Amino acid sequence: MGVRERGGGGRPWRPSWALVLLPIALIVLIVVIDVQSPTSIHLGPLLVIAPALTPSFAGPRTTAAVGALAVAAQVFIAAVHGGLATANHMAQIGAVAALSVLIYVFTVVRERHSRRLARAQSVAEAAQRALLRPLPERIGPLHIASAYLAAEDETQIGGDLYTATRAGAGTRILVGDVRGKGLAAVGEAALLLSAFRLVAGQAASLTELARLLDRHVQRYLVDFAETGDETGEHFITALLLDLPDAEPVARITNCGHPPPLLLRHGTAVALDGDEAAPPLGVQALAGVGYPNSTVAFDGDATLLLYTDGVTEARGGDGAFYPLAERAARWASCAPDTLVAHLRRDLLAHSGGRLGDDAALVAIRRATGH
Repeated sequence: MGVRERGGGGRPWRPSWALVLLPIALIVLIVVIDVQSPTSIHLGPLLVIAPALTPSFAGPRTTAAVGALAVAAQVFIAAVHGGLATANHMAQIGAVAALSVLIYVFTVVRERHSRRLARAQSVAEAAQRALLRPLPERIGPLHIASAYLAAEDETQIGGDLYTATRAGAGTRILVGDVRGKGLAAVGEAALLLSAFRLVAGQAASLTELARLLDRHVQRYLVDFAETGDETGEHFITALLLDLPDAEPVARITNCGHPPPLLLRHGTAVALDGDEAAPPLGVQALAGVGYPNSTVAFDGDATLLLYTDGVTEARGGDGAFYPLAERAARWASCAPDTLVAHLRRDLLAHSGGRLGDDAALVAIRRATGH
């Protein structure tokens, strides 16, 4: 989805007729061998294998049909070997019938759970699409590509987030990572995304925008604390970018988030900045502001934003994913190609299973800007 991206199934697998023929052929084989064997050899109880195999590829109806066929085959064997009235044959018929019924009940329960899981996944995917809308491929003079990988198979909702919006003659971008868990993390992510979309175009600078966002997060945490839940570990690391259309620069305010990478001519440089700023939600405790820095960002460069689910992904030997080294290999690629390479390489490094949700956003100016 182990790693899943948005979208996904949940629909029950419908069996092919070739697979349905397998338990039927098994029943026929057991009947033929049993009928031709001496009466002292009883292979009839093996008929229960057929309905036991069926739920692995079929639903309740097919399982019930195969179970009924197995019981009928046991009755036929009993009729051939001395009649239905013998205690041994009655016990065998009863055993096959009882086990077939239990297998059918198990299949019904499994199907109900599968449908519930499919509905839950559908709701989660709808919530994720509403919460984390895909970034457009083009915003103003910028080419953008993004990828979101959820660590859990059963859920599509995580604490990583990103969004972008036009603000005057420029574009402002947010990438963040909620440090809470469960529904609280989803609530904080939704709050921050909504607040950013609301005030990103109104704030005069990234410093002011960070303060406004921090105020929204603090207000949410206060309301959340009044419910009796713990908020001490709830905060949001965030990276704010202001990319003016007419200037080949990028203004950055980093609120405790992993620094972006500036890719140019086969190199990857981390834009750490001169001053450290606190995550959103702890500014009142830290007592410091949110400074911003300006870096050159022209058509020859690509900005790569990410969450720590990328850099903290471990390989089979326990080594972290070397994002800067790998990104430098594809520094000259278009954003969509770069993200595709990194996504594939990240999954290969981690063996297809991430320990945390991961997000990637690549940005490049169109030629001529």
